[in-house]
Amino acid sequence: MSGNEQKYINEAFETNWIAPLGPNVDEFEKGIADYVGVNEAVAVSSGTAAIHLALSLLGVKNGDKVFCSSLTFVASANPIIYQGAEPVFIDSEPETWNMSPQALEKAFKDTSPEGIPKAVIVVNLYGQSAKMDEILSICNRYSVPVIEDAAESLGSTYKGRASGTFGKFGIYSFNGNKIITTSGGGMLISNDTEVLRRARFLATQARDPAPHYQHSTIGFNYRLSNILAGVGRAQLHVLENRVEARRLIFKRYYQELAHFTGIYFMPELKNTHSNRWLTALTINEQETGISVKELLQILIEENIEARPVWKPLHMQPIFEGVKYYPHNERENISEHLFENGLCLPSGSNMTEEDQYRVINCIKKAINQVNDKKSCI
Repeated sequence: MSGNEQKYINEAFETNWIAPLGPNVDEFEKGIADYVGVNEAVAVSSGTAAIHLALSLLGVKNGDKVFCSSLTFVASANPIIYQGAEPVFIDSEPETWNMSPQALEKAFKDTSPEGIPKAVIVVNLYGQSAKMDEILSICNRYSVPVIEDAAESLGSTYKGRASGTFGKFGIYSFNGNKIITTSGGGMLISNDTEVLRRARFLATQARDPAPHYQHSTIGFNYRLSNILAGVGRAQLHVLENRVEARRLIFKRYYQELAHFTGIYFMPELKNTHSNRWLTALTINEQETGISVKELLQILIEENIEARPVWKPLHMQPIFEGVKYYPHNERENISEHLFENGLCLPSGSNMTEEDQYRVINCIKKAINQVNDKKSCI
């Protein structure tokens, strides 16, 4: 926490604005919209809810197709299923680890005019923006709207513009593990203020403007609490500090570990600025002599929590049989990243001492392997 959250929480209690509306919600929405440079924002209960609303607003329905990044958390794709639609998963590419424009183009070319997707969900993984120029160029050619899942990339930029502002809709998450948090929450953003009015209507159970409770449309209970929005207001004030802290953590990891043969850090695309929400890297077992699984176990034994890169959605049991387009015939980037990728502890409040404990543990593990090799 930043230390100022209690001020806005107390205001909510003192003014009795406890429901999912009120001054904190209004100011948090305005603060996010101003920060990223869009016309309007709608605060909701989660990033997943924001994606679901976006799909609903685009008219995605039973039997429709939606193209979606494969290398992401399941929440990016679950709302497609909520709408009864069919996901089609698109592989990553090596420069950003995000959606491959090459695979996306192939997916469009393979699709009949009747089967053109109603939307494309592009994910900005671990804070790094996807190749939005190329992706938007393809989607615009087919007149398909883009939903930019920027759940992990608030505070990042692509060619000077805020991550999340390139598609018809952008979404952010304020889950407890994100760069700023409301405990649980999300935001739907767009420059289309008329459509966002509809989003607010749907997010509050789609209640008609009548003196009694009347509903002509199925809605959702998706609005953010005024108390939690107060937490978000305070967090937003320290967002730039959080980005700076995460980038410093990445820089320290890079300086200490990048010289090892076989360790490759997640790239930062030219003309982008990643918030480095998580420091992620890949380990080439043949070059380092140690596998990701082995290194994870060593870290666990030292009470250090690290995790593999997201398991691609096309490999998940719940999406078995779903159509998937690899980067090309020879390369399956998302599967390679999953098999060889590692996310290191990256919290904004991580001390230098704690970070060096992680660094030294990794160095020791690799050096021990190399020492054994030299003895042989």
